[in-house]
Amino acid sequence: MAESESIAAGSDEVRSPSDEGGSPRASRSLRRRIGGAVVLLVLVLLFFLPWWTLFAGGTGWPLPVFVAGTVVFACSMAAFPFLMAAGHGRRRNDRAARVADASLGAVWVLFTWSVLGGLVHLALIGLGIGGAERARGIAVAVAVVSAGLLAWGHYEAMRVPRVKRLDVHVPRLGGGLDGTRVVVLADTHFGPIDRAGWSRRVAEAVNALDADVVVHAGDIADGTPAQRHEQSAPLGTIRSRLARVYVTGNHEYFGEAQGWLDRMAELGWEPLHNRHVVVERGGDHLVLAGVDDVTAESSGLAGHRANLSGALAGADPGRPVLLVAHQPKYVDQAAAAGIDLQVSGHTHGGQIWPFNFLVRVDQPVVHGLSRHGERTRLYTSRGTGFWGPPFRVFAPSEITLLTLRPGGAAESEPGASGRSPGRSGL
Repeated sequence: MAESESIAAGSDEVRSPSDEGGSPRASRSLRRRIGGAVVLLVLVLLFFLPWWTLFAGGTGWPLPVFVAGTVVFACSMAAFPFLMAAGHGRRRNDRAARVADASLGAVWVLFTWSVLGGLVHLALIGLGIGGAERARGIAVAVAVVSAGLLAWGHYEAMRVPRVKRLDVHVPRLGGGLDGTRVVVLADTHFGPIDRAGWSRRVAEAVNALDADVVVHAGDIADGTPAQRHEQSAPLGTIRSRLARVYVTGNHEYFGEAQGWLDRMAELGWEPLHNRHVVVERGGDHLVLAGVDDVTAESSGLAGHRANLSGALAGADPGRPVLLVAHQPKYVDQAAAAGIDLQVSGHTHGGQIWPFNFLVRVDQPVVHGLSRHGERTRLYTSRGTGFWGPPFRVFAPSEITLLTLRPGGAAESEPGASGRSPGRSGL
């Protein structure tokens, strides 16, 4: 490998980057070690705090209870990384993935409410309330609340999503397109839990909405088309008057992105792989454009990257554009290009509170309708399914029915989590 030379200040000594630990291989190794240390620290913290809250920290449980709780937490923490690797690595063992994902969801909820329980505990100490039974009472409360939220969250994750209805004003929309019904699906995440029956019921719910356009905004599955063949099959029964369109999400690039584009075409959908289609209603036209996920280029898959100019190539610039892009943060490019409406998913609305606050660090919007720049509106779906942990806590899934209306100066949806109207950029 050719070495680039550097001259040390005040010295004639020539040194290569590898002499200073600066070679690409050394840098990658260092990053892996740091990343591994961070993951280990987070893992220990996630398991340690709930264990301390429930079984130590002055709870005074009988020895058998303390020992049993300690063994359960220790074994769970030790097994977790191996189950995740087996379930979500190259082997994709669905049984291991189900256990790992459920464990992740449970420990996240326990951790969250252990933090809140610890704050309550400190407040009670300051007020002199509770005495010797205080820690045990907090432990019981954390356990009961967590169990209740996990049970409710699992029900919310596995149910057919409620329909969220919203009028969206698109100033450039022609009168013939007034009332166009656009149904949005996103983040179905067909995966280790067999949800073929759920998929059929979702398709029935969509068909009951009598859509003109149906959109799938990506993250269709975790796994290959062959692995998720039965779960994805009901998408072929979904009906629409004008078009059914689909774009890739980031999770397709963990598996077979091109395979999913081919699978959706096989099911009768239009894969918008950096391209567009034009639909007509009442003599007016709407451009339906789609781009690959923003992670596509780093996947190394030839011909895959988010390419908005390619998606709009040949489109009449005077016609309104509905852009499908998996991640909300693509809205900056959409606004710069004068897109009328972008539809996205990806965030899951946080899926398990309070993860929504972490999502907001990476994305401009967590859910709902928002305005970006003078023209562009963005609708971010909470998603139709779930990723990984089979729980949704304070972040319900949705099937979205957007009714397009011409004219008006659309503002952000009341209660939407994202940017305020008229702002562009973070």
